[in-house]
Amino acid sequence: MRGIKAKETSHLVILLTLLMPMKERRTGRRLGTATRHNGLWYMDREDTNTATSTVLAVMIGEKEATVILLHCRMGHMSFDKMSKVYPDVMCGVDKSKLLCDACEFGKHTRKSYVNRGIRSISPFVLVHSDVWTCPVISVSGMKYFVTFIDCYSRMTWVYLMRHKDEVFKCFLDFYAYVKNQFNTQVQMIRTDNGTEYVNKEFGAFLSAQGILHQTSCPDTPPQNGVAERKNRHILEVARSLMYTMNVPKFLWSEAVMTATYLINRMPSRVIGMKSPCEMLLGENKLVVPPKVFGCTCFVRDHRPSVGKLDPRAMKCIFIGYPSGQKGYKCWSPSERRTFVSMDVTFRESEPYYGERTDLSSLFDLEPPNGDGREGGHESSSEEGEEARRSKVVIGSIPCLVNEPTSEQAWRRVNEEKNLQVYTRRNQRKVLVEQQQPVEHVELQHLEQQVQSVEQEGPEIGDIVNSTPSTTDTPCNTPTPSGKDSSLELPIALRKPTRIKAGKPPSRYGFEHDISNYVSYESLSPAYRAFVSSLQSVEIPKDWKTAKQDPKWHDAMIEELNALEKNRTWELVHLPEGKKAVSCKWIYTVKQNPEGKIERYKARLVARGYSQTYGIDYDETFAPVAKMSTVRILISCATNFGWPLHQLDVKNAFLHGDLHEEVYMEIPPGFSTPRTAGKVCRLRKSLYGLKQSPRAWFDRFRHAVCHMGYKQCNGDHTVFYRHAERRITILAVYVDDIIITGDDDIEILRLKKNLSKEFEVKDLGHLRYFLGIEIARSPKGIVLSQRKYVLDLLSDTGMLGCRAASTPIDQNHKLSAQSGEPVDRENYQRLVGRLLYLCHTRPDISYAVSVVSRYMHDPRSGHLDAVHHILRYLKGSPGKGLWFKKNGHLNVDGYSDADWASCLDDKRSTSGYCVFVGGNLVSWRSKKQSVVSRSTAEAEYRAMSLGLSEMLWVRNLLTELKVMRRGLVKVWCDNKSAINIANNPVQHDRTKHVEIDRFFIKEKLDEGIIELNYVSSGNQVADSLTKGLGVKECNLACNKMGMIDIYHPS
Repeated sequence: MRGIKAKETSHLVILLTLLMPMKERRTGRRLGTATRHNGLWYMDREDTNTATSTVLAVMIGEKEATVILLHCRMGHMSFDKMSKVYPDVMCGVDKSKLLCDACEFGKHTRKSYVNRGIRSISPFVLVHSDVWTCPVISVSGMKYFVTFIDCYSRMTWVYLMRHKDEVFKCFLDFYAYVKNQFNTQVQMIRTDNGTEYVNKEFGAFLSAQGILHQTSCPDTPPQNGVAERKNRHILEVARSLMYTMNVPKFLWSEAVMTATYLINRMPSRVIGMKSPCEMLLGENKLVVPPKVFGCTCFVRDHRPSVGKLDPRAMKCIFIGYPSGQKGYKCWSPSERRTFVSMDVTFRESEPYYGERTDLSSLFDLEPPNGDGREGGHESSSEEGEEARRSKVVIGSIPCLVNEPTSEQAWRRVNEEKNLQVYTRRNQRKVLVEQQQPVEHVELQHLEQQVQSVEQEGPEIGDIVNSTPSTTDTPCNTPTPSGKDSSLELPIALRKPTRIKAGKPPSRYGFEHDISNYVSYESLSPAYRAFVSSLQSVEIPKDWKTAKQDPKWHDAMIEELNALEKNRTWELVHLPEGKKAVSCKWIYTVKQNPEGKIERYKARLVARGYSQTYGIDYDETFAPVAKMSTVRILISCATNFGWPLHQLDVKNAFLHGDLHEEVYMEIPPGFSTPRTAGKVCRLRKSLYGLKQSPRAWFDRFRHAVCHMGYKQCNGDHTVFYRHAERRITILAVYVDDIIITGDDDIEILRLKKNLSKEFEVKDLGHLRYFLGIEIARSPKGIVLSQRKYVLDLLSDTGMLGCRAASTPIDQNHKLSAQSGEPVDRENYQRLVGRLLYLCHTRPDISYAVSVVSRYMHDPRSGHLDAVHHILRYLKGSPGKGLWFKKNGHLNVDGYSDADWASCLDDKRSTSGYCVFVGGNLVSWRSKKQSVVSRSTAEAEYRAMSLGLSEMLWVRNLLTELKVMRRGLVKVWCDNKSAINIANNPVQHDRTKHVEIDRFFIKEKLDEGIIELNYVSSGNQVADSLTKGLGVKECNLACNKMGMIDIYHPS
């Protein structure tokens, strides 16, 4: 009786030792009895003529309680309308006491627009329509519904849909229904500008039937206000129905259909306080007496299999009124079946799913954005977020429980409480909480992963050449699962349970959560620790934030001490006429081979972009290792079993001598009175200066050549040394060094000499190089950019997006005028990051090549294509290149072309890929520089482009003396191009490509290359020239040797 004052409610309470009778003071009528347990009084449920709750009657009066119950039965009809429909019930009722929390939560809105519409004079002259999107898939697999509202009667028809493209089919059904049942025809239909309405098929049908299609102006929902308001009304009632009885979200479709059924029988002010059924049909009958939606009910079991001693009824939840049948629609969670029956017993004051203490989850029934269209997943307002965080207790129809007579009875009550299953982000576990029955746990079996990875020893294990595909449409087929005995424990004692069979469906968690696409369970413990460490540290963005952390502050002090020790600058006054460049701090972390953080690194970088050519610098070119070269060395190391070592030169640029006169500002955050009015006159090169890379590389080249190494002509950043039929190879990318070879003694000597010459840190085996993660086992090496992809998705807000199956639409029509202009700087930044990702992702090379064509004038269509690539990456962020041991270093290449594929200038697209030792090391997708007049010509140009790369690879391997001079096999799927190369054919179609023809013919005569025909179905380079379907895209990834060791298995 908490919160009720007996004096104010005119009731008499008699406190006894164990019982507490309650009577009405005036009449002496007994209202109920309470029993004491553990210091609290519990009202007993008693058989009465009404189903009205005793406590509710005590709180607000018996008449008001009866009205509240009827209010819940009628789908939370407004009390004003109830006064018209049920005048006898509402007579003498104090409306100020009629309060319904569920209505407040479900119907609370802002002020509506002033109605300025024109009413129809007869039925179906004008029909309003709109589509609503639900973020939760219903129990029947539905995600959308479309409404058709007759403007004259306001009669509403709702059709549930799995996909938006079903709107036209629904309209055909509605059109046939109106024509057959009412012997009339729809004359006008008013909708918004959604593509589900404005399309060729829909428009053709409307034109053929003479139906006028009215659409609202862009971003003007009030022009379709009838449909928008009707959707709101339906959802208000549906939410109220669900709130009252704590109905789970996956039953939203049944709540919507029930709300529509009741609304069609509610009076409306718009039609003179008549109901839509009365306006259209002339009567307003309820087929069956209404009941409280979501309440507990018992349905007679008529199945023949029921035994004589089996229960005669099934416990179900009431979910509405069927169409075309006279009965009640009930759903059995245990049977996962829907029953329609008149033999139903209702307990309208008992929610099937127990009391709700947090209504925040049901706010997810709002559409993704305001107009009901699909949009971002994070588009909620601050008010909505505040509502999600608030916790509310509702008690419109309290559920009374008789006091158990023993501790065993109390324990049984606790154990019989319903349970709810939900997922926790970033953990593939299923946790259990109260408020939803365990029968609704549904698991979707994941497809088998590309590889099975050993848990001990190697970082990666056996890899099978099969890649699972990621589809756009989530699987909606429910799969029942059994009960887990651990779920019977009290909530405080339950432990997380790992479900190995699969993952819970999307409605229990985040539908497109990134943990569905990335898993570390297949990695060895050591490599798992290394991968986790790459994302465990937050890097400061500016020096002010860094100075607040002692670790980063010490790192900046260490950097300044190193610069001072190296005599990098001297403090001087800025000479007249000179300009000082600014500088900034860059922060990162260094890991040891085990993945543990070794030190926090702060680097002072000069802003060299403000330097002037001819004054502050002259020559600036300095080579860096090609990523193709790095992949070639990794393929060699894989096939020959060579080790891969990594070194880091500390403060590499400080070792270069600076000959120009350059001044720099005082490092930010370290200005003192002693440095006031002064600048730094640089004596040594510094990171960020235009000439620093060249100065450092010259210094490094001289030092390495002095150690007996030769500089490679094929790639000037590669140095090699032969000794006693053994080889040691070194490749440098600025200050990151890779060493490989079969001479272990020479490798140790090289490390020692480099440490004497520079301050070098030995990072051990190659694990992380320029954002590329390297995982190795005795069977091969995997290169991926998992962390880079996850950071990219996080920075662009795409971590929660729906994954795509292909990097670009198969039949895309991108052109220079595809949509409205967009922010060029943002577009260029995104495409630039995708270009770097192509170092390990040849599957996106063509898509990135297409979107990079429009960097100068990006449009909305181009930005959509970029977002499509990001959605594809979401589906496989850990996918990378698999280098396996094949025991040879043969060079094979594939070339292909897509003729006249560019819509702007009809130029063709070339594509090639080069394999060394059976592993993909180089690839490219590039639009040709001239227009090709035939397919053969386009293929020939692509062959010439690919052959140039293949010969460079061959020459590099030959110079390093790791490959004997042999044939380079070139595979092409165009016989005409092969015939042109093999035969001296000259005619009008080929004479203008003579340079390419002579180049290829010369190599054929020298016996360097061998041209072979390959069918289009086996053409590996096909994915580098055009967009492919899902099946073809997965097949192309397999042919290029791409796998995903991080995919959940």
